[in-house]
Parts: sequence; C-alpha cells; structure tokens
Amino acid sequence: MNHPIYRVTDFTIVGPYALQIAFDDQSKQRIDFRPILAGELYGPLRELELFNQVALDPEVHTLVWPNGADFDPATLHDWPQLEMELIERAKRWELVPASD
Repeated sequence: MNHPIYRVTDFTIVGPYALQIAFDDQSKQRIDFRPILAGELYGPLRELELFNQVALDPEVHTLVWPNGADFDPATLHDWPQLEMELIERAKRWELVPASD
C-alpha cells in the first residue's frame, strides 16, 4: 500500500501556539497545537518562548523544536482528520508518570 509523502515547505506563526503550515503539494494547514501540548515531549512546548523556537528541518522537511519535539509531515498535512485522535492521546500522555 502506498502512502503519500508530504514535505513541509514553509510555516508562519499566526498566534499563540498556532502555525500556518505550507506543504509541497501546495496545500496549507492552520493548526492550533494547544490541545495536544501534553506529556514529556510536547508538554514543554506550553512555554510559549520554546514553542516559538519552531524551525523547519531542511533534511527531514518537517517542523522541529529544540527539545526534540517534531511531527511527521503527513500528520501535519492530515491534521483535520487526525486532530480528535491526537487530542485524546494527549489526555493519556498527561496521565503517564515521568520516569526518573
């Protein structure tokens, strides 16, 4: 089974925790990340200063943050279809105790 491969080509910060993301197929997504900023990896991005350090990785063509957080470009591309599932997962991430 073939899955489309998408690449992030550009992004703009459009509000607190919100990005407008452009893809190589000329589509765009505006994503408010607040509902999924939970858990060990994405939770630290609730600090707006860290969230705003988002960058486009030229090698893997996706968004990355200094703490190692990133998203598969296909997830970003298909966000409207995946958003509710991601929000539900984020609720579980908050319940997982941090490992010492």
